[in-house]
Amino acid sequence: MFVLIWAALLLSVRGSNANTGSSVGETWCRDGYCVALSEEELTAEAGLCVVIPCTFSSPLYFKHIVWFKCEPSRPNCGDSDRIFNSNMYGKTVQDGFKGRVSLLESNLSQTNCSIIINDLKESDSGSYQFRVNFHYSGFSFPPRATVSVKGLSQKPTVMIPPLTEGQQTTLTCIAPGLCSGSVPKITWTWKGKGENDSHISGNITHVNTEALSPVTQIHSSTLTFNSSAEHHGTEITCKISFTGNTTTEETKTLNVTRFPRILSSSACEVQSEVLTCVCISEGIPLPIIEWPLLRNHTEYSVTSTVTLTVKKHGNTAVECVSINENGEMKQSFIVLTSEGKATDHHGPSAVLLLITAVVSLIVNVIFIIYFGFLWNSRKKVKPNQEDRTYMSLQKTDRSPEYDVIGQSQM
Repeated sequence: MFVLIWAALLLSVRGSNANTGSSVGETWCRDGYCVALSEEELTAEAGLCVVIPCTFSSPLYFKHIVWFKCEPSRPNCGDSDRIFNSNMYGKTVQDGFKGRVSLLESNLSQTNCSIIINDLKESDSGSYQFRVNFHYSGFSFPPRATVSVKGLSQKPTVMIPPLTEGQQTTLTCIAPGLCSGSVPKITWTWKGKGENDSHISGNITHVNTEALSPVTQIHSSTLTFNSSAEHHGTEITCKISFTGNTTTEETKTLNVTRFPRILSSSACEVQSEVLTCVCISEGIPLPIIEWPLLRNHTEYSVTSTVTLTVKKHGNTAVECVSINENGEMKQSFIVLTSEGKATDHHGPSAVLLLITAVVSLIVNVIFIIYFGFLWNSRKKVKPNQEDRTYMSLQKTDRSPEYDVIGQSQM
């Protein structure tokens, strides 16, 4: 299964990211020593790799091989132009090529002198010459390979499975290039509607490197997260950063399917012998709406609502079914008459009025009983002397007896 997955990933990679140069040019020979190099210009892109194809034959045992890069106007490159030396104890190579050049076939007895150059830079464009060294001699072959390195135009491959709301999903990003050079940096970002780019929160793996051969590798990264409705329509970007500040990216729009749902504003009502049902549903893709309980009725119209002329609605409820490719949702609506709605609408006010009237009546009865009791109690009790005096003093018309008493005291 793992092999099949990677086979699918390989097929999804856009084109070849390393110019393999599978064909070589005519063979050039000297004293029985022969070499074949590609006569066509090899094109490659910065950050990736290029293969310079080469085969040779020799009648005698050779010591090692050397590759040079120098100006094409010079008939032979010098020691300072060396970029590869199969003799690890031999002379060193240019600093700019250290660690970037290797043989496709390490066993030189296979007469394969092809090399791969990784982490390409545009300055790697130029002419490359091959040389064979023996114990005491050697010679360089006049045929040369020409390499032209352009800016990086290849994009990563982003693999997105079908996304469903509420389910876990894994996205895969494969870097361009089947190169054995430096491992690139892979980052994931996403941009919601009207938002700036931001890093996605999810289970992001480190860059995974799968070796297909000693000189070819696949670099990839995965992102695992729970898809939701907010991800629908957003843009996700996988960015690849190679050495030398070479970057490339690919952006995809996420399409998250959603289960159908019926909104709470849906309802049914009978008014003047006309049954009107409104069913409002949403989902991705847009769901269709069915009315199973109305299938026996042949005359009704459906737009965003269903309208049916009825004299007696035998069903107490009407069912709405919302369906899309993810599933279905059902909901029943209680059939209300316009009178019922009016009663329901005014019901709480009538009850409140009735309660207020009853409480007011009880309070009035209590006050009447209380005042009656108080009146009867005052009639039964005779006022004492102090009370009579007090009440006499409150009178405004004085009697003649009071005047006489008053004068006799003066």
